[in-house]
Amino acid sequence: MTGSPPDASAEAQLHYGDGEFVVLRPGRHVRCAVSGRIIPLETLRYWSASRQEPYAGPDEALSRLGRF
Repeated sequence: MTGSPPDASAEAQLHYGDGEFVVLRPGRHVRCAVSGRIIPLETLRYWSASRQEPYAGPDEALSRLGRF
């Protein structure tokens, strides 16, 4: 590995934990599991640790997980 930043088109692979995620494969973004929208890693705030999937925002998260 050269230490250079990942390509702008590279999708990251993450492990989603409770309150944090770990990068398994470097990249600049992930795709929302509900909408398919690209989510830059620096703006990723919503995910499910149990389902291991990211969401673009609270609406997508609630639609996938069910409203409480």
